This record gives sequence, C-alpha cells and structure tokens, in this order.
Amino acid sequence: MTSPWVASFLAIFAWWFSTGVILMAVRRADRAGNHGMTVFMALPMVALGAWAVHASLNDLSATGAYLGFAGALAIWGWIELAFLAGVITGPQREACPPYVAGRDRFYRAFQTVAYHELALTLGLWGLVIASDGAANRIALATYLLLFVARILAKLNLFFGVPRINLEFVPDRLRHLKSYFRQGPVTLAFPVAITILTALLAICAERLWGAQSDVALVGFALLTALAALALLEHWLMVVPLPDAKLWRWMLPVPKTMTKEERQTDGF
Repeated sequence: MTSPWVASFLAIFAWWFSTGVILMAVRRADRAGNHGMTVFMALPMVALGAWAVHASLNDLSATGAYLGFAGALAIWGWIELAFLAGVITGPQREACPPYVAGRDRFYRAFQTVAYHELALTLGLWGLVIASDGAANRIALATYLLLFVARILAKLNLFFGVPRINLEFVPDRLRHLKSYFRQGPVTLAFPVAITILTALLAICAERLWGAQSDVALVGFALLTALAALALLEHWLMVVPLPDAKLWRWMLPVPKTMTKEERQTDGF
C-alpha cells in the first residue's frame, strides 16, 4: 500500500465513489422527502472521520496517510451532504430576480450558501487546531485543498463559465440555478486554473522528493486530488459528458416522466 500508483488510484476511486453515494442519498431524500433524517443518519460519518483524523496525527506510516485522507473526506462529505440535502445552506432560499446585478447579486448569492460556508470553515478551523504540532498533517492538507477548490468553483459558477452541469442540482437547491451564469469565461477562470495548477505542482514536487511512507502515500493522494480539482474546473469549459460517471448509479428523479427517462437514457 506504499505504492504512489495505488494511492493515486484509491484517491480517484474515493472521489468518484463518495460523490456518487452523496448524490444517491440526496436523490433518494428528494424522492422520499426525508432530507433531515438522511443527514441525521449520516452523522456517524463525522464521528468516524474525527476518529480517523485523530488516529492519523502521530502515525508516520502509510496507514496514517490513508487515515488522515479518509477522515478529512468523511468530515467534508457529511457537510456536503447536509448542503445538497438543503439542511445546511443559507438564509436566502429564493431565486435571484432577473433585475438584480452586481454587488447585490453577489450578496444574495453568498446568502444562499452562508451557513454552508460557515460549516466548512468551522471544519477547517477544527482541523487546524487538531493538527497543531502533529507529525502527520495529511488530513488538514486534504481538507484545505478541497476547501480552496470549492471556493474557486463557486466563484466561477457565479461569474460565468461555458458549461454548467445542472442535472444533479437537488430539488431543494433549485433556486441556486438562478445564481449561476453560463457564458464566456471571466478572469475568475484563469485565476482558478493558475492556483490549482500551482497546488498540483507543489504536491507533485513533494511526492517526487518524499523520504518517508507517510509523505510518499500522502502526497500521492494529494497530487491525485489536486489533479481532479483541476480537471473539474477544465470540465466547465471542455464539452465532455462527465455526468455519465454517476448518472447510471442514481435512482430516477421523482419528477421525471416515462418519456423523459427514455430520452435521458434511464
């Protein structure tokens, strides 16, 4: 398990599988109307994630790297589930009026995700405190990478990108579509690409010079995650059918008719 290739594959699989499971849980909640219960039943994810992070902090083996990575993903995943289920979002739950623009539109957009941003920030703060003085900070690095990538993605969706996949927007977050802007790229896109490319280069350089198992596995996991974050941003521009990665494993939305299912390939 100390092979960087194995670690990279596991990071990619974890990204794909965890995303699919969260989307599946949210779509089932949309069908059953039990969003709050879905989020509550997933609370053990946070406990397991916290345990994994704690167990990893002074573990300098490959296992410590995997535990830190998995723990950060579990904590992040629960917060994302709570957001997509419409439980932890923001005080603004209405669509953006077409006449609102500029600073007012940005303020309204932030209000739609304010509680979610606070939850993510509290998670980051908790990991910063827990990792203070720790020998293994892979959990903190994993969460911080996800945090930066998510902020950059949200900014690009707000300012504008050519491709926006609206297929997986949950029922309770449909108002968010009015805050997305589909069109030519803005300055936010090259800024995001530059930052993510720099993070990828840093992780790859640390992987190349790794002298311990925890560094070798940890930076292999982080390099793969940074590459995925960069790819996700390029998919906002490049017309590739990325939705097919998860569509086959999701239940049919409750609002779809029989004819729509046939058209969409279900």
